[in-house]
Amino acid sequence: MGITTLLVVVIVLAIAFDYINGFHDAANSIATIVSTKVLTPFMAVLWAAIFNFVAYFVFTDHKVANTIAKTVIEEYITLEVIFAGLVAAISWNLFTWYYGIPSSSSHTLIGGFAGSGMAFAVFQGVNPIEAINLSATLKILSFIILAPLVGMTISIIITLIIINICKKARPAVAERWFKILQLISSAGLSFAHGGNDAQKVMGIIATALIAQGVIGTFEEMPEWVPLACYAAIAAGTMSGGWKIVKTMGTKITKVTPLEGVSAETAGAITLGITEHFGIPVSTTHTITGAIIGVGVVKRVSAVRWGVTISLLWAWILTIPVSALLGGLTLAVIHYIL
Repeated sequence: MGITTLLVVVIVLAIAFDYINGFHDAANSIATIVSTKVLTPFMAVLWAAIFNFVAYFVFTDHKVANTIAKTVIEEYITLEVIFAGLVAAISWNLFTWYYGIPSSSSHTLIGGFAGSGMAFAVFQGVNPIEAINLSATLKILSFIILAPLVGMTISIIITLIIINICKKARPAVAERWFKILQLISSAGLSFAHGGNDAQKVMGIIATALIAQGVIGTFEEMPEWVPLACYAAIAAGTMSGGWKIVKTMGTKITKVTPLEGVSAETAGAITLGITEHFGIPVSTTHTITGAIIGVGVVKRVSAVRWGVTISLLWAWILTIPVSALLGGLTLAVIHYIL
């Protein structure tokens, strides 16, 4: 069918979402490195943006993008469905960013897309569950719980190893070294964040191109799609997300350079593992779990559990709220058109 106005709008919206994802999730990559004063806020976002984009040259299998593309069964995907999902995802992302809530950009995109697909099925007189790829969806839902737990476990292990290795080191010397190491761990987390999150929008754009008949299969996705997505998320990271930085860097627990290294390394490892298996996980959930882990090593009371419970509610609500918004948006489109 070729290029249409709606397809162009969908692609622009998808890239806009990727940009918003970047500044919404900038805190994931820079919160600890800013709160420990290793880098200034500007240098931190520049550092993170560079490694967001470097991931373009390494993550070439696009497994996460492929999983996202298969969230909704193909026969229930239209450009209107994708458009409604993107509008829902952008709306929830901007709402949570405005109030400084570190919710998952990944899950709002998945929720919005799934919700609009289910609404489309209802308008076709079909059970809405039939529009969803349950295998892919259950995998995504399980990692709402597993990703922060894995991040927390790895961060606890890394912190304990570091403490035992460095227990005889002079505090001033150790802190200087950990500030240097935090540059590396922050780069690793930003690299993994770019590789994981940029792919989610790639999957949406590829789905739109398939729905419009521009390409036949996911494997035929043109190279400009990943290039645009990585560039957009890097540009978004450069714009920062300071309200969320404050929540992630100081409100959960006070983070030292040693703990920053542990949390960021744990987050990067977790994202690397899940990307390898093509599982779209939340960078926000992962790094939050890792930060909680380093706090728990000090003492359980070092973690501000009231803040953590508030974050948990945001995590629980993101997919259903986004799905509802996606369904309502498609309903508006359906009755207008």
